[in-house]
Amino acid sequence: MTRWMIGAFAAVAAAVAVCLLSLGPAAAEAKPKRKLLLFSLTKGFHHSSTEVLEAELPKLGKETGAFECTVTENPDDFTVANLRQYDAVFFFTTQNVLPNPDQRKLLIEYVKSGKGFIGAHNATDSLYDFPEYGEMIGGYFDGHPWNQVCTFKVEDPTHPATRLLPPSFRFKEEVYQYKNWSRDTCHVLISLDNSSVDISKGKRADQDYAVVWCKEYGKGRVFFSGFGHHDECFRDEMMMKKHLLPGIQWAMGDIKWTMPKAKPAKK
Repeated sequence: MTRWMIGAFAAVAAAVAVCLLSLGPAAAEAKPKRKLLLFSLTKGFHHSSTEVLEAELPKLGKETGAFECTVTENPDDFTVANLRQYDAVFFFTTQNVLPNPDQRKLLIEYVKSGKGFIGAHNATDSLYDFPEYGEMIGGYFDGHPWNQVCTFKVEDPTHPATRLLPPSFRFKEEVYQYKNWSRDTCHVLISLDNSSVDISKGKRADQDYAVVWCKEYGKGRVFFSGFGHHDECFRDEMMMKKHLLPGIQWAMGDIKWTMPKAKPAKK
């Protein structure tokens, strides 16, 4: 091989190397776009904030690039073929929104298989006759003693849905109390500061009023936020971008976080 041929070969090899290096991380396989299904059917009390969430959640996903959101009020969308395209489902519902036993079974299997479930506010006011749903979401609505500006405490500042929030904050909300709920099965992220309300209006003997929690369910992840009664909640930047968005991303599996060992219930 002549010196000229050697030089030409070296030049070509160098050019190829430069091209490969220029590809960098872009040459890696791109992650598929995340998809979220917002289920907002109401069979009982209808919150006016429903329409706000239906408008703002898809916008949030598009603006941040975090997910593509489909909105439905049709329980017939709960089929194996349809659900498999979504990384998580988001319930903002009331009462018997999944009347078909097969749809109910599918929801539970879907989450247990490794998908995400997000519920907000009135999602706990749903499917009372389906114990597996109550077990998955963490409890059921049992009244709303307070509808006012309250102080809320961040109990775990390490979770994606709380790490951008202040240790405590004031916010106007209709605060629920829950039945069939316990810290033994739910990891509490935010709770009510009892000193900010007339606590005698509540009926829990332990006076433990959790507002936001998460849990693992099978191979899946459940994130519940009790915020969302008032329209302003879903227009509030802190609530949407610093709380709800990272909570959804954790439930989808995009933000990694290790679940601590369960804490015992308050005495």
